[in-house]
Amino acid sequence: MRRLLSVCAVVLAVAGCAGPAPFADDAEIAAVSYRDGGPPSLTLYTMVNNRSGSGAHTSLMINASERVIFDPAGSFRADIVPERNDVLYGITPAVERAYRSSHARSTHHVVVQTIQVSPEIAELAYHRALKAGPVAGAFCARSTSEILASLPGFEQIQPTFYPNNLRDQFAKIPGVTTDKQVETDSGDLDAALDAANDALNADALTN
Repeated sequence: MRRLLSVCAVVLAVAGCAGPAPFADDAEIAAVSYRDGGPPSLTLYTMVNNRSGSGAHTSLMINASERVIFDPAGSFRADIVPERNDVLYGITPAVERAYRSSHARSTHHVVVQTIQVSPEIAELAYHRALKAGPVAGAFCARSTSEILASLPGFEQIQPTFYPNNLRDQFAKIPGVTTDKQVETDSGDLDAALDAANDALNADALTN
């Protein structure tokens, strides 16, 4: 009974992960495919409630043959960012900034943890992310931690439902760098997503 109550508490705590699962076609994805010039890497995002300190969402940016964000049951949406099975495509620097900024607001901050990996590990993470979704609501940390735990060199990661637990596990891996994004704008996620979408559309028109 205690275990059942614990699981129910997790579902309620991270219910913010829930969202629709769009399915972009191949042409839409190919049109925006973006390959970053930096080293292959994995970036773990943890969205944290500023009032309670609880983890609200987990996602993973993968810089491999192309740069994508695995956003399991996430809320991010933008006209120029196709999504298929919880993977966001076309993650240019502007899109990555918009992603972080839309989640960082008066109610939440974003912990950003990055580790450089070999091209082979990045590509393995990329292909596993493509097959992992769509993910059910409240399984954002679980699905992300399972991908990480399956990678060579990340075996110490224990699958978890808790975003903060995954953040703390990831921090112990040698070579991880950590940053935090804090913003004080409206706590309304929909308003933040609309503002990010408008900015990305305006940027696309000028480039």
